[in-house]
Amino acid sequence: MNKPNKKQVVFVLFSLVILSQIFLPGCSIRQMAIDEMSDALAAGGDVYATDDDPDLIKAASPFSLKLMESMLAENPEHKGLLLSLSRGFTQYGYAFVQQEADEIEDEDYLGAEALRDRARRLYLRARDYGIRGLEVDHPGLGEELRHDPAAALSQVRTDDTGFLYWTSVSWAAAIALSGDDPDLIGDLPVVEALIDRALELDESYGDGAIHSFLITYEMNRSGGEGDPEARSRRHFNRAVELSSGGLAAPFVTLAEAVSIPNQDREEFRSLLQRALAIDPDERPEWRLANLIYQRRARWLMDREEDLFLE
Repeated sequence: MNKPNKKQVVFVLFSLVILSQIFLPGCSIRQMAIDEMSDALAAGGDVYATDDDPDLIKAASPFSLKLMESMLAENPEHKGLLLSLSRGFTQYGYAFVQQEADEIEDEDYLGAEALRDRARRLYLRARDYGIRGLEVDHPGLGEELRHDPAAALSQVRTDDTGFLYWTSVSWAAAIALSGDDPDLIGDLPVVEALIDRALELDESYGDGAIHSFLITYEMNRSGGEGDPEARSRRHFNRAVELSSGGLAAPFVTLAEAVSIPNQDREEFRSLLQRALAIDPDERPEWRLANLIYQRRARWLMDREEDLFLE
């Protein structure tokens, strides 16, 4: 007899939830089915991460995200769902909304602006799920962050690193797309406190994901010690080290954050070529991420003449 795959398991569990809502309101069996379904959905990101078809994931993600939101309504403190939603809305907003906005801007400026507004709203939704996830174990933390971020975050621990990372990344992305919103811009100290605490607790999280984020952030950090470019390059080197050079993200990020502002065309080309030289199939768990960043690398290379002045 063949072993059922994850999709079949999810379908069966979802069916149990529906049936239990109809026939067994308030029953412990219903809650058990909801818990099992929540766990299965929260773990489903691995299937997406290994996929080799970004367009398929772009089409499938909205349904998956809405299904998780439906389950969260039944299980509002499920940390797995909250983390998956914070991560999922951030990734979807960047890979499939903001990136498309960048690609169409030259031909359709108004369309690009509409997409960026949508991406900003997706990032804010991701931020809110991240804060909710932190508040499961630390009630009231969201409000405390706005008054004294450092004191509020002194209570979080290593197992909160995922929430710290995705909350800060989504929040920063929303701020970057909200240049005319002083309230959001005023949240930058909270973003810095979140990512700095994540770095302090588990600097290797996500195979160097925190360092990859800081490559860009250090170039814009207010009041940072020393040279911003030197800080960015240190994070780049550490991100590459932690991923054994197998992730395209650090190379593309440094090219955009440092090489272009420096007008260093030679470094720009070298970094993007290194990103494109990565075999996405070598590490299946990074396949989708690498394909997405390699697409951005090609787009940047196609725009080289616009990005660099002679």
